[in-house]
Amino acid sequence: MSGPPFHIKSKRGEIAERVIVAGDPARVEQVSKMLENPRVVNTNRGFLIYTGEYQGVPITVATHGIGGPSAAIVFEELRMLGAKVIVRLGTCGGLVKELSKGDIVIATGAAYYTGGNAIGMYAHEVCMPTAPHHEVTSALVSSAEKYGVKYFLGPVISSDAFYAEDPDFAKKWSERGVIAVEMECAALFALGWMRNVKTGALLVVSDSLVKPEEASLADAEELKEKVNIAAKIVLDALVKVKI
Repeated sequence: MSGPPFHIKSKRGEIAERVIVAGDPARVEQVSKMLENPRVVNTNRGFLIYTGEYQGVPITVATHGIGGPSAAIVFEELRMLGAKVIVRLGTCGGLVKELSKGDIVIATGAAYYTGGNAIGMYAHEVCMPTAPHHEVTSALVSSAEKYGVKYFLGPVISSDAFYAEDPDFAKKWSERGVIAVEMECAALFALGWMRNVKTGALLVVSDSLVKPEEASLADAEELKEKVNIAAKIVLDALVKVKI
């Protein structure tokens, strides 16, 4: 489908070619304050979207909601409106003891369940490639190193059911080499390859599934400073990615 979008009511030209996406509108609001001349270009359906500039480069920051189905709608419509690079700035739950609250994960891939999810509706007969674009990932790594920020590279699992994890969830996925759980990366990466959009993801650990003392979910206020650092990394990386 080439548009017009049904949910994002922005006009062509109001969405930049480089986009940061996040599930939480509060995080979008926070990141928008780091832009020059930020202006609201959509509030329809609760998908708060700002466009401004960073180092003179147009940047959009958009809310994608929770889970693959909501996020896929936003990713598709951002592309219809001109997005060419989309980076998810999100949160995740740690599945390995090396990860603590506030740590940064740069996702190198995203596993997903093949039955009944958003990706399966696009290609139910195959497992879609769900790796980010190498150029975006490389830019995120370089930017993190520029700021001297410790980061973890590894694959995540994108789950569609926030409350469905059983006690064996962390053990099962960590034994498969997965280091964190979140909800939208697989949809983003798969659509990136299908729609010729460069994608990437940088995630802040909000809780741990393997460390009882860090089991409570950190809220936006608790993660505010960590998100500021993460946003600087993503913004610096975005302006370096070729269109």
